[in-house]
Amino acid sequence: MSTLVLQLRPETEAADDEFAAFLDRGGLAADRVTRIRLDQTPLPRDFDLSPFRAVIVGGGPGCVSDPPEKKSPLEARMEADVLRLMPAILARDMPFLGCCYGMGILGKVLGGRVGQGRFGEPVGAAACRVTEDGRADPLLKGVPDSFTALVGHKEAVEALPPGAHHLVAGEICPFQMIRAGRHVYATQFHPESGPENFALRIRLYRHHGYFPPDEAESLTRAVAGVDASASHRILANFVDLFCR
Repeated sequence: MSTLVLQLRPETEAADDEFAAFLDRGGLAADRVTRIRLDQTPLPRDFDLSPFRAVIVGGGPGCVSDPPEKKSPLEARMEADVLRLMPAILARDMPFLGCCYGMGILGKVLGGRVGQGRFGEPVGAAACRVTEDGRADPLLKGVPDSFTALVGHKEAVEALPPGAHHLVAGEICPFQMIRAGRHVYATQFHPESGPENFALRIRLYRHHGYFPPDEAESLTRAVAGVDASASHRILANFVDLFCR
């Protein structure tokens, strides 16, 4: 059985870099991963999850909280593809890790409030704190109570969804990591990313509304010295527990 990696980045350079980071920081073997770029390969409505032991969903420039009229046909279709899988993932309690965009997906499916304007964070480092529930969670084994992660998002979960567990809190964005059931996780931060990945995304997404375009160079300098290695441990723990 392989791990299913779903990507929602239409930019090939960003998608390839993200996928390489998942392999590297997670310790995933490429021959045990099924990669699907949703911009290139729509999921059939009867897509079968049974060949996969776990699902990882990457980030992307879209937001589930955008009004329908603001979503391009591609964004709307990719979002719908992932949303269609979530009821089966939750019903099976299938190992799932949603990264940034995946937080909006999980929050929406669980019936939580996902919105823009309250808890969005600028591109850069975020101070994160493991909650009491988080200290008991195996995905946070070896992660210090306080750590730094890389973020950049317009939308966020605004209230803990019904039935979810709050695992990591942030100073600006309160819900940095949550869990549903025993095996369904989402992070608002990017557990696969280091400074070099964010430098690339700053360049590629400078005109996507995350920051004023003329701040791209200063943001790149700011993330260059960020140590996000503790957040990588979360991805590696997920792989160790569910993807071997």
